Amino acid sequence: MPQLPDDLDAVAVRTWCSLALEALGRERAEIDAINVYPVADGDTGTNLYLTFESAAAAVEAVFAAHETGTTAPATADAVRAMAHGALIGARGNSGTILAQLLRGMAGVLADGGGADRLRLALAS
Repeated sequence: MPQLPDDLDAVAVRTWCSLALEALGRERAEIDAINVYPVADGDTGTNLYLTFESAAAAVEAVFAAHETGTTAPATADAVRAMAHGALIGARGNSGTILAQLLRGMAGVLADGGGADRLRLALAS
C-alpha cells in the first residue's frame, strides 16, 4: 500500500487530485485501447479522465473561494467537492463507478480521522 501522509488535509487532497488527473491524462489512450467490456467502444480512459477532471475542478473551486482568507478550506469541504464534481461530470460506466468510489472516500475522510481512518478503510 502506498504511504499516506500523517496529516491528510485539503492541500493533500488538492495535490492528490492534480497528480491523479495527470496520471489519467498520461495513461488514458492505453486504457482506451484495452477497453473491451461491456462494449468495446474504446472510451474508458477518456471517461475516467473527464470524470476526474470535473472532480479536480470542483476542488479548485473550493480553494478559489478561500483565496481571500488566510486558511485553506476544510478537508471535508475539499473531499465533498471532489465527490460531487465527479458525480456531476461522470461519463460512462467507468466514470459513474469512479464517482461512487470518490463518494465513499469522501464519506470516510469528511467524518474526520484523516489518514488513519483511510488506512483502516483501505485495509479492510
